[in-house]
Amino acid sequence: MSNLQDEKWDLIIKPHESLVRLNISEIWAYRDLLMLLVRRDFVSVYKQTIFGPVWFFIQPALTTFTYVLIFNNIAGLSTDGIPPILFYMSGVAFWNYFAECFNRTSTTFRDNAPIFGKVYFPRLVIPLSIVISNLTKLGIQLLLFLIFYVYFLFKTDSISPQWHLFPVVIFLILLLAGLGLGFGLIITALTNKYRDLMFLVTFGIQLLMYATPVIYPLSSIPEKYKNFILANPLSPVMEAFRAILLGTGSFEWLHIGYSTLFTIVLLLIGIIIFNYTERDFMDTV
Repeated sequence: MSNLQDEKWDLIIKPHESLVRLNISEIWAYRDLLMLLVRRDFVSVYKQTIFGPVWFFIQPALTTFTYVLIFNNIAGLSTDGIPPILFYMSGVAFWNYFAECFNRTSTTFRDNAPIFGKVYFPRLVIPLSIVISNLTKLGIQLLLFLIFYVYFLFKTDSISPQWHLFPVVIFLILLLAGLGLGFGLIITALTNKYRDLMFLVTFGIQLLMYATPVIYPLSSIPEKYKNFILANPLSPVMEAFRAILLGTGSFEWLHIGYSTLFTIVLLLIGIIIFNYTERDFMDTV
C-alpha cells in the first residue's frame, strides 16, 4: 500500500491554527457558492408570496409613514427642517440594512448546522453572503427613497445635498456592513453555547435604534447627552448620511474615523471568536 504522503490530492483539509485569518484566496475560490447563497437569500425571502419582491418597497414605505404619523405628527419630534418622509425614509433604509445584517449573521451557526456538519467550505462564506444579499435589498429600497428625493429636490429648497461628498456614501455603507457583520459574528459564536442571548438580540437592536439618530436628529439631543450618543459608532454614520444627502446633520471626519476604527477592531474580534468557535461548534450546537 502506498504511503498517504506520496498520494496526490486535489484538496487537503487541515485544521487551522491561526485565529486571525480571513483566507481571502479560499473565499474567492468558493465565490460561485457565495453568489449562489446570495441568490438563495434574495429569492427565498418572499417566495410563494402574492407581492413577491414588491415587499422590499412596501415594508420601508409602511415603516416610514408610521414614523411620520407617530414621531412627527403626534410626538412632534424635529426633522431639522427636512421633509419628514425623506428624513425617516433615509433613516429606515440604512438602519434596516445594519439590523438585517446583524440579525441574520447572529444565527449563522444555528441556522446552518446541518450544512456545516456535512460538507466543507469556508464558514465565513455564509455571513458574507448575508451581507451582500442585504446590500441588494438596500439598493431596491434606495430606489424608493430616490423617487421622493428627486421630487422634493425640485419642489422645495429644504434640501441641500453635498454633491462632492457623495462618494463617501459608499464608504459609509461599508461601515454599516462591517458593524453588522462584526456584531453578528460575535453573537453567533456566543449563542452557540449560551442560547439565552438569542432572546436579547432582537430586543437589543430595538434599544440600539433609540440610541442612534434614526428617528431624531442629533441636534435635538441636549448637549450633556450628545457624547453618549456619539459613543455609539452607528451615530456618526447615520448623521453623515443625512448631512451628505439632505444637507442637515453632523458630518465630522474625526467622528467617521472613530466609527472606522471601531469597525476594524470589532471585525477582528468577531473573526477571532468566530474562528475559535468554528473548531468545535458541532459538539455543542
